[in-house]
Amino acid sequence: MASSPAHARAARGASPAAGAASDTVEPSVARTAPAGGTPLVSGTMPATAAPERVPSDWSERRADARRNHELIMAAALEVFAEKGLKATVPEVAARAGVGKATVYRSYPTKADLVRAVAEHQLSWIDARVAAAAEEPDPYVGLRGFLDDMAERLAHDLVLLIEVLPKADPRTQESTATRTLARIVEAAREQGSLRPDATAMDVRVLIGGYARVLADLGVRDPAVWRRYAGMVLAALRP
Repeated sequence: MASSPAHARAARGASPAAGAASDTVEPSVARTAPAGGTPLVSGTMPATAAPERVPSDWSERRADARRNHELIMAAALEVFAEKGLKATVPEVAARAGVGKATVYRSYPTKADLVRAVAEHQLSWIDARVAAAAEEPDPYVGLRGFLDDMAERLAHDLVLLIEVLPKADPRTQESTATRTLARIVEAAREQGSLRPDATAMDVRVLIGGYARVLADLGVRDPAVWRRYAGMVLAALRP
C-alpha cells in the first residue's frame, strides 16, 4: 500500500534525527566503568576516598609526651621523697608544671605512680650496687655503697616506706642482692669482714637503723651516714 506524501515527508524528516540518535550517545551512557573500578554515572567522575589524615606533628607530640613523663617522674621523686605516701597527685602535677589529667594519662591511680617511683628507686639501688662491685677493693666498694645508701635513705621517704619494708632479706633474690653477696664474700675472703658476715647481715642492719631513724623523724644525712659506718664496724673481724 502506497504511503501518503505526509507520511513520506515524516519518514524522511525523522530519519536524520533517528540517525543522529543512534550515533550520538549521552555521556552517562557512553562512559563505562574502568576495569575493577567504580561505575561512572550521570557523567561525573567517581568519588575517591578521602586520604587518611595523619598528623604531621606526631614526632613532636611524642617528644612532648616524653618530656612530660620525665617532668612527672622527677616531680614525683621529689614530692614523695619529701612527704612520703601522704603526697597527692595534684601536688606532683603542680611540681611538674602539668595538669592533673596529664599525670593520670600515664598513671591512672596514685598507686600506679607510687609503684613507678619505687621501681625507679630499685633501679638506683641496682646501679649503685653494680658500681660498688666494680671497685677493685671490695671493702672500699661496700663502704661507698653503705654511705650512699644512708644518704639516699635520709632524703627519700618512699625508699623507706615503700621499697625497704617489702624487701624481705630472707627470701628476695634480686640482682642487687646477688651482687651484694659477691661483694661481701670478696671482702670476707680478703680478711676485711668477719668470717661469718653475709649480705643478709648487711641488709638487716641497714633496715634496722633506717626504720628507727625514720620513726624518730631524723633526716640529717650525717646521722644516717654515722649509722652506716656502725654497720660496717659491726661486720669487721
